[in-house]
Amino acid sequence: MRIRLADERREMLVDDIQAFFRDDLDRDLSAFHAEQVLDFFVQHLGAPVYNQAIQDARGFLSDKLDDLEGEVYEPVD
Repeated sequence: MRIRLADERREMLVDDIQAFFRDDLDRDLSAFHAEQVLDFFVQHLGAPVYNQAIQDARGFLSDKLDDLEGEVYEPVD
């Protein structure tokens, strides 16, 4: 699966990368280079972060489903 960013989101991230380099690293970064940095991190971190988020969500839902009987069980008289 290839992670695709919406154009608007991509532009915001490129701006954020440029601001980070400028403000925190005292380096100016062109939009082209900021896009390269973004592409690098999406390529190398996108899938592992996505997979971890899926596992976290699965664990959360599993815990909620395991507790469902205790939450909604109505004892029979």
